Amino acid sequence: MARSRAKPQQFVVLPTRGLRATPQTSSASLVPFLTALTNVRTAKSAKSFASDLGLEMKPNFKVLDSIREDGAKLVEMTADTAKDLHAAEPGLRIVPVVWYQPAVCRYEVETRVRSAQAAAAVKTEVTVTSDTDGKPVRGATVVAFTDFENRRGAQGVTNAQGVVRLSLGGAATVERIYVYPKLGFWGTLKKNVSARRGIEVTLTPVTLDYTDALRYYYGSTPDGVGQGVTVGIVDTGVGPHPDLLVAGGMNTVTGEDPNDFGDNGAGHGTHVGGIVAARGTPPQGIRGLAPGVSLRSYRVFGKGGSGASNFAIAKAIDQAIIDHCDIINMSLGGGPSDPATQSAVHDARQQGCVVIAAAGNDGRGKVSFPAADPLCVAVSAMGRKGTFPKGSLEEGEVKAPPGTDTDEFIAAFSNIGPEVDLTGTGVGILSTVPDGYAPMSGTSMASPAVAGFAARLLSQLPAVLAMPRNQDRSDAIAKALLQSAKDRGFPAEMQGNGLPLP
Repeated sequence: MARSRAKPQQFVVLPTRGLRATPQTSSASLVPFLTALTNVRTAKSAKSFASDLGLEMKPNFKVLDSIREDGAKLVEMTADTAKDLHAAEPGLRIVPVVWYQPAVCRYEVETRVRSAQAAAAVKTEVTVTSDTDGKPVRGATVVAFTDFENRRGAQGVTNAQGVVRLSLGGAATVERIYVYPKLGFWGTLKKNVSARRGIEVTLTPVTLDYTDALRYYYGSTPDGVGQGVTVGIVDTGVGPHPDLLVAGGMNTVTGEDPNDFGDNGAGHGTHVGGIVAARGTPPQGIRGLAPGVSLRSYRVFGKGGSGASNFAIAKAIDQAIIDHCDIINMSLGGGPSDPATQSAVHDARQQGCVVIAAAGNDGRGKVSFPAADPLCVAVSAMGRKGTFPKGSLEEGEVKAPPGTDTDEFIAAFSNIGPEVDLTGTGVGILSTVPDGYAPMSGTSMASPAVAGFAARLLSQLPAVLAMPRNQDRSDAIAKALLQSAKDRGFPAEMQGNGLPLP
């Protein structure tokens, strides 16, 4: 075969089925093959491995990471070498590394406004302050659209004076302006704003006794609810935060410290973890749906990185299974259907654990993967009028059709489709973030609301909790959760079975 000059790329090497090679699912030679492959870390070891197999592998072939000795590998190699490996062991599945994103709703500019005199164009000054004391709000992201449909505009972050200057090409009117504060305030949305004399925006401070959609439906959960259940959060890391007790976990990002499973700075995973298990007491703190659970953090997003690889996700799920998680929450998605992630989800179900995943935030688009996998519990996001302040970002997510209760709606950002199993509260949800508290919206928030409810439901089913860790157990958990749902009057493709309620 003619050898290409392509540069090495990363692949996930998988056994025939699942994440580990077993006598029931693989050929007799595959276990020793994968075990030997584990130690191919250098050019010298690659040559030795290739020589033993009679392969023409190049010196830059190496294994970067592994899910146990007899399990999946993260391998750097050329496409030619991948073909050689597959020829040596046809039972291998060799798939590219793909990436997934957090499923939080946040609008961003895709095309910057351009002006014929760009260098000399006058910038529009946007000033952001608190509506209670007039103090400037620093670090808020301001996203201004002169053409919202085509996502054209400009964005930036406010300075210490609460000011950001945006190049809007001399536009007289801004169609929409979104303001996303880091913490401590509700964001805001304004439409058709004059930009001629600058733009002033005021934000409403967060109070922790506010009744958001989560607390509207579930109230304040008593101490200890969820005890005996273990929930894993596969995300950007969880904590530290005074309202959270993280029992353990792992960082599965290749090249990073496995013990560094706290928040990577994005805040997303800490917010998700708080929805499930925050233990604070309002108005000084905040409380999740199942404060008594054993909460575990599996960080799959790197420091300063925006994506999570399918390998990191698969390794995290595998570790969560080892740690006897009963429920795994994945508030991420957006990548293609992927055999590595799918194998991990299926392994979890076979070993008594249910994976709950966010449907995605593509404006009523198709349910994203991994939520679209049949063995995931896919969650759309619903909201309720009156559970967020007037003028807040959340007002922009109200969209027809209403439910039986006309104050309820499926969020405009939420993906929908036949794969949706349940809907959850995902619009304007208050929770923990590093250094404080903040509201967020997205199927990212709806998914842990369902996961938290599932944990508190499972804690009340001791017979199910005590079942052997196999698919009978995970099916029993999923059945109880799906049957707890109450029809809200939306089409099935929007709400699935409905909203889980006591």
